[in-house]
Amino acid sequence: MKPLKITTPYITLQQLLKIENIISSGGEAKFYLSENTVLVNGEEENRRGRKLYPNDVIKVDNQEFIIE
Repeated sequence: MKPLKITTPYITLQQLLKIENIISSGGEAKFYLSENTVLVNGEEENRRGRKLYPNDVIKVDNQEFIIE
């Protein structure tokens, strides 16, 4: 599990996808989420604006991230 440190109260799912180079632009987020399974705390998520807070666990493309 890869820790992702944030300096704000939360980040959005779209921001995480960009930070981790899973997508190259925000415009790709909606399409990516419609075509791929992304889990937030074990539940499927398709909202690019989903707020991610410390201790949230995100699974994307066989990768797992935890927000710190």
